[in-house]
Amino acid sequence: MKFLDVANQGVKQLLPYQAGKPTEELERELGIHNIVKLASNENPFGLSETAKQAILKELNQLTRYPDSNGFYFKQAVANKFNLQANQITLGNGSNDLLELIAHTFASEGDEVIFSQYAFIVYPLVTQAINAKAVVVPAKNWGHDLDAFLANITDKTKLIYIANPNNPTGTFLTSAEIEAFLEKVPAHIIVVLDEAYTEFTDEQERVPSFALQKKFANLVVCRTLSKAYGLAGLRIGYAVSNPEIADLFNRVRQPFNCNSLALAAATAVIYDEEFLHKVADNNRKGMQQLVQFFEQQGLEYIPSKGNFITVDLKQPALPIYNALLHKGVIVRPIGGYGMPNHLRISIGLPEENQAFINALTEVLAN
Repeated sequence: MKFLDVANQGVKQLLPYQAGKPTEELERELGIHNIVKLASNENPFGLSETAKQAILKELNQLTRYPDSNGFYFKQAVANKFNLQANQITLGNGSNDLLELIAHTFASEGDEVIFSQYAFIVYPLVTQAINAKAVVVPAKNWGHDLDAFLANITDKTKLIYIANPNNPTGTFLTSAEIEAFLEKVPAHIIVVLDEAYTEFTDEQERVPSFALQKKFANLVVCRTLSKAYGLAGLRIGYAVSNPEIADLFNRVRQPFNCNSLALAAATAVIYDEEFLHKVADNNRKGMQQLVQFFEQQGLEYIPSKGNFITVDLKQPALPIYNALLHKGVIVRPIGGYGMPNHLRISIGLPEENQAFINALTEVLAN
């Protein structure tokens, strides 16, 4: 007997999510040290001092279960963004929430809409629950919301929108999203995945929580993995109508956020100085890479995230492997249907320069 034969039908054809290569793995494989990792859109500054102090304070409580309701973190989010705590659902990173939403609202025979070149977790969770993926062709590497509307049927249960989008960095304006929500039937859940929203300019940032108050079927997901630097602790949150949040909490695993994550998140959510430092470094680093690509005549996709995707006009995997041998880890995105592209996270200035120097050498050979 093969256990594959008795697995869930959607799981049979599922391939695991491929994360960015860890630095430790490259050290083991090639014996390289002083590695520059620009593969996973991580915060190059590491933990803020506020997060470190909150973690240290919490260490003596680790024999106790976490607060399953995440009371203090929910209060912090609610206070910062003028929300009610009963609108907030906590997740083990926003990936956890994206899957939780699918399990809550979609099942076999239902349809889930998302864009070509959108975050790869959307098709993964859709297939895992035996729902039908409706993949809308991209427009200029981003979401074509008019085409989304044209693909809505009586079987549509869920729509995922990443803004900014990963891995292309494309961005929808507030006006575009609001006009779209006006036309979506009220019973269809729209998920606005804002994992990278803190990297957008404040003047152009979508007022997503205000939109949520206007549209009861809108769910906004955010994470503290990126701008806040808590990727290793895995914590995110969703903001929704309280009735929807109640449904999420029926599906959500108890204690899905650990004590250290809750403590660090509650502290760092208020650390505006750290957040501004991260955003400022991102703007300057983006300019650094864009200037290099333009000097080299390389096409790139303008990005609103903390990463940028470049078109090498040739298979990217050999170049990715050559960069590994120079101690630089970036992200090949052939799994997204973009075999000639690499995605590069914005690092510290010296890390960006190490990538520039390595790619210059590789392309010259």
